[in-house]
Amino acid sequence: METYARSENYVPPPAPGFQPSMHANINYPPQPGPTPTYMNPSMQNIQMQPSQPTVQPNMGAPSANYYNQNQHQPFQILSDPMVTNMAMQYGSSLVGSGRQIVDSQFEKYIPVSRLKYYFAVDTNYVARKLMLVLFPFLHKDWSMKYEQNEPVQPKFEVNAPDLYIPVMAYVTYVLVAGLALGTQSKFSPEALGILASSALAWTVVEIVIALLTLYISSIDTLLKTLDLLAYSGYKFVGINLAVLLSLMLSRSGYYITLVYSSFAVAFFLVRTLKLQVLAGNDPYKGSVGNKRRMYFILFIAVMQPIMMWWLSSHLIPSS
Repeated sequence: METYARSENYVPPPAPGFQPSMHANINYPPQPGPTPTYMNPSMQNIQMQPSQPTVQPNMGAPSANYYNQNQHQPFQILSDPMVTNMAMQYGSSLVGSGRQIVDSQFEKYIPVSRLKYYFAVDTNYVARKLMLVLFPFLHKDWSMKYEQNEPVQPKFEVNAPDLYIPVMAYVTYVLVAGLALGTQSKFSPEALGILASSALAWTVVEIVIALLTLYISSIDTLLKTLDLLAYSGYKFVGINLAVLLSLMLSRSGYYITLVYSSFAVAFFLVRTLKLQVLAGNDPYKGSVGNKRRMYFILFIAVMQPIMMWWLSSHLIPSS
């Protein structure tokens, strides 16, 4: 029997008739040298190609309907009644708060609520007030009505001061002055502008003088600054009447009308201011306080004829 020397890598041959199973786990020792690997060419091409994503229909890029729905989504939100109501309420609240801030700041410098009182007039009041200014001798009751410690509106009380007639009388004065200058071939926009601004400036000077007189004399009255502005503006009614009559009756008609209207306006102011100035009289000051108040009333009344002549004399033709 031959004896062979077994090497370390010796593997005994399989027994005759033995077929190894495909699933048998046989550990063969590694053979020396690389073992070449042979692949099917078709499989090699598959492995060399990069993997590409598989796109299924309607599972990749969004469709056109998807884009259309996303584009219309903001408009659908805006068309929601709840969103619209909330936006309108928020906007109205912003507008209301902004208006309150503007009104409060504006009210500090210009009393708008107080100005509404002076323009609360109607046609009946305007006609009665003009008759009162031009014919004050026929008026009997000079008292003013009050409601909750506040004077009633001018349209309910003819003795209450207003700013509608003074403002309209001032505008009419500018127009009549332009007509008078045109008849004398002296009209020009510059001259009319100077005349309008000078009349307004003299009115402001008159009010400032009245306020300084009240302050220096230490007179407490119910008069307000807008009241003085209203009373100083009634003289333009007499000025307009005098200038218009001067165009028809020359200088004689002007002087006759000016004298009468000046006296009427002065009488009107004396009777009107008497109640408001003397109403704030302090009984502890005695007769001295009453005299100062009467002097103030007479001072305002005397200023009217002077201002009426000063604002109208240069509008009358020399011949």
